Amino acid sequence: MRRLKRVLVVDDTKNIRLLLTKCLELEGYEVETASNGQEGYEKICGGAYHLVFLDIKLPELSGTEVLRRIRARGIPTPVIIITAYPTVKNAIECTQLGSIAYLQKPFTADRLRAVLNQLAAEAQERRAGSEEIQQLLDAHRYREALDRLKGELSRHPDSTLLYRMLAETYEGLGDSTSADQFRKAGRAFE
Repeated sequence: MRRLKRVLVVDDTKNIRLLLTKCLELEGYEVETASNGQEGYEKICGGAYHLVFLDIKLPELSGTEVLRRIRARGIPTPVIIITAYPTVKNAIECTQLGSIAYLQKPFTADRLRAVLNQLAAEAQERRAGSEEIQQLLDAHRYREALDRLKGELSRHPDSTLLYRMLAETYEGLGDSTSADQFRKAGRAFE
């Protein structure tokens, strides 16, 4: 099973950074860390990470503000929020900003592994769905592909692959204007 590779852990508690680093390294990830929100924000903007673990309460810049700023810059990196102070307000706000999971402190290595396995299973499901859609496109079954793509896009609105497939579908249907719009939209997530 293919895993995410490069991970950033942003937390002001040294023990949490160490725990996450050790657990993630044992799972085959390359891990970098940041101890405050500003440092985390700069690293996210300057590097290509496959996943970010982001604490809500951070010095200098809150985790919520880091998430808000990276989304405003168009950075679609998956973010898992970690917090010792879960609130419904934070959960809703972070979900609306595109966080993919919410991990409550204290957590165990087993809980972390379960979250990682869930993410891997979802990624595998997306790949399988994309392969099926590509088969429809290869067979010039554009209407069926379009129906599938609309459903996939509603679940994964930041997938550049889906935008490329939509462009290909609309080209196949003879609608070059829509194809161009989806190409342009997909570039925003590259």
